[in-house]
Amino acid sequence: MARLKAEWLVPKPPAFTAAQAMAIGTAGYTAMLCVMALEAHGVTPSSGPVLVTGAVGGVGSVAIALLARLGYAVHASTGRREEEAYLKSLGASEVIDRAELSGKARPLAKEHWAGAVDSVGSTTLANVLASISYGGCVAACGLAQGMDLPGSVAPFILRGITLAGIDSVMAPRSKRIEAWSRLASDLDLTKLAAMTVTRPVADVVALAPEILAGKIRGRVVLDMG
Repeated sequence: MARLKAEWLVPKPPAFTAAQAMAIGTAGYTAMLCVMALEAHGVTPSSGPVLVTGAVGGVGSVAIALLARLGYAVHASTGRREEEAYLKSLGASEVIDRAELSGKARPLAKEHWAGAVDSVGSTTLANVLASISYGGCVAACGLAQGMDLPGSVAPFILRGITLAGIDSVMAPRSKRIEAWSRLASDLDLTKLAAMTVTRPVADVVALAPEILAGKIRGRVVLDMG
């Protein structure tokens, strides 16, 4: 048992078992906040395709499943091309190599996507921003590649795009509750199961270097039993 401040907690939606709630976890909740940010900035399925970077990871996997179910055309960026079938099973319509976005960023590039969910940061985020269509939005929630942003103001002042910062820790309780409610209605539980593996808690030390090396796919639930 744990004694916690009430404002830190949100009720578990009845749609989820405890194991499913843990499979979603912070990553899935963050993915939902990203989707909500895109919606709030007017990115709809009819606006055009949405890019998800770091697609094989926890945030990316859940974001793809959510966006696909909501009717968006989802493009997935990953350095693990062997996972293409996995990403398409979650709902991605196109898979691109992350190398296409990891080179030196140009101020502007061809308009490819109406929006994006980015968990990578650094040069990748700069290249994504340069490739967003006029009036589009990028929800930025991670820094897997780095904390820097070596880009240009050109996408903001010439294409009117929005960079929406996503913070999952200090989000108001009302927004957290809304995100979990949306997950209950918008996340396909069969896809959640497909992206989740269960491991005994004793494996956590062995899993750590795999996580740091980017070798974990989707979500891992630890069995405390």
